[in-house]
Amino acid sequence: MKTNPSSPKINESQLLEVLASLNQISDAINHIGPGDASNSGVSLQLIVESAIRVVPGSSAVIHTYDQATGRFEAESRVSAQAEGHALSTNPVYSDDAPRSNGIGIRAILRRRRTLSYEELDLDIHPYHAALGVNAVGCFPLIVAEQAVGILYIYLYEKREFTQLEQLMLDNFVNQAAMAIYHARRLAGVHRDLARKEDELNRLHRAGLIISSRLRLKETLESILQLALEVTNAHYGIFRLLDKSGEFLITSAVGGNHMDRPLIEKMPMNGNSVMAHVARTRQPVLISDLSAEPWSQIYYPLDSSLKMLAELTVPLVNSSGRLEGVLNLESPQAGSFSEDDSHMLQSLATYAVTAIQEVRLLDALQEVARLLLAEPCQKVLDHLTTTANDLLNTSSSAIWLVSDEELRLTASNGDLHHAEKMSLHDSLVGRAISQKKKISSEAAELQGGARALIVPLFTGDDEQVLGAFSVFNSNYDAGRIAESEWDEKVLTCLAHYAVLAIQNETHQEALRISQEQHWTAETFAAVGDISANLLHNMNNKVGIIPVRIQAIQDKYRQILETDSYLNKSLTEIERSATEAMQIVQENLSHLRPIRMEKVRIATCVSDAIHAVQVSADIRIKMEDLNGLPMVNAGGQSLILVFKNLIENANVAMNGKGTINIHGFAGPKWVEVSIIDDGPGVSPELHNQIFELNFTERAGAHPGKLGFGLWWVKTLMTRLGGSVTVESDGQHGASFVLRLPRAENSS
Repeated sequence: MKTNPSSPKINESQLLEVLASLNQISDAINHIGPGDASNSGVSLQLIVESAIRVVPGSSAVIHTYDQATGRFEAESRVSAQAEGHALSTNPVYSDDAPRSNGIGIRAILRRRRTLSYEELDLDIHPYHAALGVNAVGCFPLIVAEQAVGILYIYLYEKREFTQLEQLMLDNFVNQAAMAIYHARRLAGVHRDLARKEDELNRLHRAGLIISSRLRLKETLESILQLALEVTNAHYGIFRLLDKSGEFLITSAVGGNHMDRPLIEKMPMNGNSVMAHVARTRQPVLISDLSAEPWSQIYYPLDSSLKMLAELTVPLVNSSGRLEGVLNLESPQAGSFSEDDSHMLQSLATYAVTAIQEVRLLDALQEVARLLLAEPCQKVLDHLTTTANDLLNTSSSAIWLVSDEELRLTASNGDLHHAEKMSLHDSLVGRAISQKKKISSEAAELQGGARALIVPLFTGDDEQVLGAFSVFNSNYDAGRIAESEWDEKVLTCLAHYAVLAIQNETHQEALRISQEQHWTAETFAAVGDISANLLHNMNNKVGIIPVRIQAIQDKYRQILETDSYLNKSLTEIERSATEAMQIVQENLSHLRPIRMEKVRIATCVSDAIHAVQVSADIRIKMEDLNGLPMVNAGGQSLILVFKNLIENANVAMNGKGTINIHGFAGPKWVEVSIIDDGPGVSPELHNQIFELNFTERAGAHPGKLGFGLWWVKTLMTRLGGSVTVESDGQHGASFVLRLPRAENSS
């Protein structure tokens, strides 16, 4: 183009206007906020209007550009027209949208301004040519190597841009680029915030799903549907690890148009993406399932569907235990992003929480059932097994305080525990004395084990009965020392252990109270009967000596000559008198017992002297003289020892050794009577104390068989107890327990 060397001059006032416009543009850019993030039109409008003032007799247009797609955004057009130049009325050229091979795209690709009069192969856009444009300058809007738009300046005169015009336009170009870039960044931030808010809302929804306490299957189905919505996946599946740890079992499936979903159990060592993720415990995002190595291990969700993208995350709880995997699939390659992976991992965390809470709830329901139906020991054994299962630990134990020692009451797992340990020199004892949970690493435990120990609190008084502990002998198996969930679960199970122990104590106290009540009622009734019996016996048997005396007086001469008759009458008189005495002595045990402080050793010695045993029976006494005094009735306690010694004599058929030894506790005194006879079968341990128990009476004719009933009855009246310990093959040990007398030594 042949140009006119002369060009309009910018006077001082126009220059001042331009500088003012620059300030106004900068201010407008600085005030672009989140509400204006999608529209930088105000700033761009100021720029094009300022541009045509800088270049008199020109028009200006700005189009924004999307570098990701390589396209101009037509709806973003901003323009300012020179005076006297109207829009084109030619219907053929109704808009000036940038052409794919025009000057604008050339300037973008070059990353520098392009002037039409310097490019002989360029023609002016037909739209502007129709308006009389003779030259066009194209200025790319570049920020951080990113093209964000283009500024067109159209000259209607046949001339070139002056250096001053180009300099001023470069300023406008920078301002326009920053305005678009700033607006886009704010728009991106706004979109990110909106997306994050949506994600938080979805995660909140997942939390509500869990807190609604649906069944586990329903919870997993709801979370899976949420995952499909968030990631726009077409299909998904939850597979949970079975108890054997060998298979992944389908728990929930989601998606449309699945004719034959493959939901059979999947082996952990199998050739599949889900098994791979379960083994490695790492999420996998696969953009193209046809690529190696995924094409070799892909296992279709539905054999009739072709999937190209897959996203799989493991379900791992806070203890390091693998719960299963969550898998999403799509028929479109590259469907999933890293953001999708992060969101799915968050949803997987919610799923793990649901699984853990459902498993804990089921376990506690089972424990509650056992509390009502089973003895304490069975409940404690079940709790140790449950602790290992819920916390993924290798061993667990429950310890109870006994004097200054800790007694192992229940345990489960592969770690060996001593039956007793010191209360003061052990990690478990530290948890009890400090009344708080203790966690430990390998340095403090044998075998490189980790431990978590919580005390067994009784309630508001915070009395400590013992401790509940779990261990991991494999150092890499879990992080039980750092998991709040583990502490929560173990504390919960510890509360149930306390309930079991307290329930047994209360049941035992109730049983003893009932026995004492029943015994008191029985003896009250028997007392009345015995008084009447004694009165009638006195009336009937008491007349025998009187009549014998009368016969002896009247028939003295006959008796002197008949020694047999005389001897028989004398024996009848003696037997009647002794019978009356025996009845009176035995019925005295039915009267209320006068409690007093007595010494065990004295009562045992009196019983040994009063009892008749075989000459081949040897009785040994150990640790009796040092026992503290007990509260009891002396005569009743002697009768108890007599019966037990006689019982041992009969059990050993008059040949063997009876050991009697004592032990003093802080509140009780225990005395054991041990024989080396055949013993008592475990199933008979309670029956032998019943009044109607007849097995021994049948084995030994002439014995009534209620001696042990007397023992239990008298011990109950004395406020004590009696139990038998025997395996039914190697003798029996009868253990008496009596309360210590206060201030006794």
